[in-house]
Amino acid sequence: MPTSANLTVLEINGLYKSFGDNHVLKDFSVSLTRGENLAVLGKSGSGKSVLIKCIIGLIVPDAGSIKVFGNEVHELGQDELDQMRARIGFLFQSNALYDSMTVEENLLFPLRRHWITEEQANPDDAVQEALNDVGLLHTRYMMPSELSGGMRKRIALARTLILKPEIILYDEPTTGLDPITSREISDLIVKVQRKYNTASMIISHDMSCIHAVANRIVMLIEGRCYANDTYNNLLKSADEKIRDFFLETV
Repeated sequence: MPTSANLTVLEINGLYKSFGDNHVLKDFSVSLTRGENLAVLGKSGSGKSVLIKCIIGLIVPDAGSIKVFGNEVHELGQDELDQMRARIGFLFQSNALYDSMTVEENLLFPLRRHWITEEQANPDDAVQEALNDVGLLHTRYMMPSELSGGMRKRIALARTLILKPEIILYDEPTTGLDPITSREISDLIVKVQRKYNTASMIISHDMSCIHAVANRIVMLIEGRCYANDTYNNLLKSADEKIRDFFLETV
């Protein structure tokens, strides 16, 4: 799966984060380029969620550097941080839709909270385009409770896409979905990458999803970037830690 021009949008160097005696991230480094889908694999409690929270500035690391769009995240003021976050989409594992709002109202919510570009000046057009992207225009006036699990996942992605993010962070995008719906979500992740040239970081234990969407895989083991390679190369690795992980999760 080809990527576009090599423009780094996220660069992490020597990241450390501990909680008491629990050393979660230890000299973790990785970069992400525009148009690339990067998967982060690691066992439960390995630090994947902490990593994402550090990237968006919710957790301050103990040491190391995180640059997003060339800016050191933890040197940004609150307004600058908010503007950076407006350029980053986040697909929550739980979808995080507002049950009391219609699909349209859920999609309009981020537009009302963030800066609207010229392309997004017409909210009605923005909602229609986002729903068309995920193939669910007919759900516009429905409530989340009326949608299937796969449809809710798609609507959550549509809400992410409405701000035209340059980076998307996917948190276990296929968890809890049946195999057919999981494949549909994986196909949608690739479609989004190709249409919008987004850079995405995908946290997932679904190896079918990872195989389908990832240009590159980072193995987060013992707080470090233990391996950084393609799916096929890692699958052929003789390293026991890597082989064991693939055998347990395939």
